Amino acid sequence: MSSSTPYYFTAGPVAARFNRVVGWLARHGISLAGSAELSVRGRKSGQMQRLPVNPHTFEGQQYLISARGHSQWVRNMRAAGGGELRVGRKVRTFTAVEIPDEEKLPLLRTYLEKWGWEVNQYFKGVTARSSDEEILAAAPDHPVFRITVRDCPSLAEAA
Repeated sequence: MSSSTPYYFTAGPVAARFNRVVGWLARHGISLAGSAELSVRGRKSGQMQRLPVNPHTFEGQQYLISARGHSQWVRNMRAAGGGELRVGRKVRTFTAVEIPDEEKLPLLRTYLEKWGWEVNQYFKGVTARSSDEEILAAAPDHPVFRITVRDCPSLAEAA
């Protein structure tokens, strides 16, 4: 892969099947270790695209981190500027702002501490115990979005 090609680790058949199961569980109210189903409008199709994600809370803020890199949901999020997170009937509509690479260090480290058991394989040898320099070197490959739940009367108790 050339340095001009953004990093993206595509899901193989086993991972794709696992994602379908985790997404189905989230839609039906079962969150595995805090997972949720993300819905984001496709930048080309205009249709809502759904996939499971691991929302990450750090210092009172919520984030979405793309372990697999510059994936389709990341590209769609950049275009849409927000989406929805669902666990069962609880739907949280949010806006999203992408975080610059130089601000990602504590977010990536704490994300890897919590979710490393699932995502370390996508970080090319970088783990929660890696040096600050190693994590910062990996930062451009892993987009991070700060999400802010919109205040909606129908979603007030879900927020």
